[in-house]
Amino acid sequence: MTQQLAFIGLGLMGGSMTANLAQKGFSVKAWNRTLNRPGVTLAKEAGATLVNSIQEAVETADIIFTCVGDVPDVEQVILGENGVIQFAKSGALVVDFSTIGTQAARQIGTQLKQQNFRFLDAPISGGDVGAKQGTLTIMVGGEKANFEECLPYFEAMGKTILYCGPTGSGQAVKMCNQALCAVNMMALCEAIKMAEKQGIDPNLMIEVCQTGAASSWALANLGPKIVTSDLAPGFAIKHLLKDLRLVQEIMAESQTNLPGVVLADGFLKEVAEMDNGEGKEQGTQAMIRYYNK
Repeated sequence: MTQQLAFIGLGLMGGSMTANLAQKGFSVKAWNRTLNRPGVTLAKEAGATLVNSIQEAVETADIIFTCVGDVPDVEQVILGENGVIQFAKSGALVVDFSTIGTQAARQIGTQLKQQNFRFLDAPISGGDVGAKQGTLTIMVGGEKANFEECLPYFEAMGKTILYCGPTGSGQAVKMCNQALCAVNMMALCEAIKMAEKQGIDPNLMIEVCQTGAASSWALANLGPKIVTSDLAPGFAIKHLLKDLRLVQEIMAESQTNLPGVVLADGFLKEVAEMDNGEGKEQGTQAMIRYYNK
């Protein structure tokens, strides 16, 4: 029997992910708070059924995917008075792709279990390019049986699907990923500035370093954007700042200091405040503006 899917949140990532599910022939009902978004159009054109409320999306769904912003957004769409928990059928599996940190994932999972729902935390990495191409990395926490049930759908949206352990484990790995992304962006910007100051074409530096130990996704995908001053968001600074806030909150609980994360957070905050606060809407590669000021 074909399972009915619901997808809540058709933003930069969710719209493409929903489109990939629909293109693989899965039945998806999708909802987004704002209709005039590119992701909504993308999902609809791919064959997803657009509905007008969370209730319409989830009331017949076996598996419910959510991909929204911060912890309050996830809590609202899942646990709120008009959220998933009010309308979904008993036993439905809720899978959250948002980045919300370990503690929030565990709390949401506990509340869903108390209401006879199942839960997987499944944060993603790979940016808008990965979402469009279906090559995301998906880090999953929760019961193994629920992971295995959901695996065909994960494989429609991602390339590297990793079961990380019990609820919250996916978020724990994602927090490490975001720390790496932030500190790596500092290194990338500094390498580009070093190349420029030494009279070396930054594109040459990127080409050469991609072949060695310094190779990274950011170097290959965001390095060229920095060189051409393409600061359009694949992943906006405001979202990485949110993630770094979560990282630091988690580390504060264990009284652990991460100086690289603190430094990257400060640089990104300075760029976020540029252009009367509009800097936060640019991609994380806009960190280069800190070095160019």
